[in-house]
Amino acid sequence: MNDSNQPAEIDHSYRILVIEDHPLMREAISKWIDSDPVLKVCGQAENSAAGMKAVVEFKPDLVLSDISLEGRSGLELLKDLKAINPDLPVVMHSMHNESVYAMRAMRAGARGYVMKNAGGAEVVNAIKEVLAGGSAFSRVVSNQVLDELAGRARGHQSPIAILTDREFEILELYGHGKTSGEIAQQLNVSPKTVGAHRYNICCKLELHSTSELICYAAKSVSQGGDI
Repeated sequence: MNDSNQPAEIDHSYRILVIEDHPLMREAISKWIDSDPVLKVCGQAENSAAGMKAVVEFKPDLVLSDISLEGRSGLELLKDLKAINPDLPVVMHSMHNESVYAMRAMRAGARGYVMKNAGGAEVVNAIKEVLAGGSAFSRVVSNQVLDELAGRARGHQSPIAILTDREFEILELYGHGKTSGEIAQQLNVSPKTVGAHRYNICCKLELHSTSELICYAAKSVSQGGDI
């Protein structure tokens, strides 16, 4: 995102699809967007499946999506959207710590990441920045990209960074007190699949039991609000 807090000028109306699972937040975001004269909400969706259908139906110019959605997560949705339309710009909107999630969103193809506590004006500015051909990541995230590249060059990488997005999502759910059965139900997968992911997480993080994994996840969540 540029330093002036003023997005580049765009000269005609753009259609925005809002994907958000909380109805009040979805309506609030839509009102923020519709308040701008060059932006218009063309549709809304509450989860990834509805979001995919809405993209086909409404043909938006940009998608604003929450990162935490029932079923397939916002990160998985982002990958699906990029698979069917690589040129469709997507901005992620989340309550989660940008230092962890924004990097994953960027790697999955997002053009921007805005925290939910940023306010309506910053959301609209981020959308307009991306529509004008730029990106909307904070200086913190931009610096983190450079740090990660430097770390890789030196052969260092965060243990959390080596998890897949699905493994990362499951670890976070354990950290928020979910059981394996609840995780399976929320992600619409079998308990056996959750168990396989749990095994891989333990191997990558050098944890020796499910109880160690749960303690690790809970500690990470309590320290930073997110893993």
